[in-house]
Amino acid sequence: MGTPLLIHQPSYSMLNRWIEGGLLDVLGREGVGSIAFSPLAQGVLTGKYLSGVPAGSRAAQDGSLSSDQISERTLAHVRALAAIAASRGQSLAQLALSWALRDQRVTSVLIGASSVTQLEENLAATENTSFTDDELAAIDRDAVDAGINIWATSSAY
Repeated sequence: MGTPLLIHQPSYSMLNRWIEGGLLDVLGREGVGSIAFSPLAQGVLTGKYLSGVPAGSRAAQDGSLSSDQISERTLAHVRALAAIAASRGQSLAQLALSWALRDQRVTSVLIGASSVTQLEENLAATENTSFTDDELAAIDRDAVDAGINIWATSSAY
């Protein structure tokens, strides 16, 4: 139709890093922006699941996130990431958002705040977006695929 592609919207988070396997390189080369959705990994990177699956949560409803996706292995990684966030003076959600924004090829992230408090907390992630090499190395040890990319099939086309 003659309309140039300006923004791509892939799923991307610390627990779903598939776009680092080449997509970010293509976007950078072509000058296309990227607005990551689900940067909090369906809520897993908010910390709400650290003590189990709360009643009424997305995972408890077995919708886009099921309780069997909240494995002890995944929670161990999320707990380690939460410790890194605390050492930076951030919440886990703030760490996850600032980490996703660390790459200049990620233009923005989509957040699904359900309250003003959540919105304010998420926006505060922009106050601390730089990382040391040591922090990135520590994050890389626990920012691993958690099998929660429910869009994997559609992303392959």
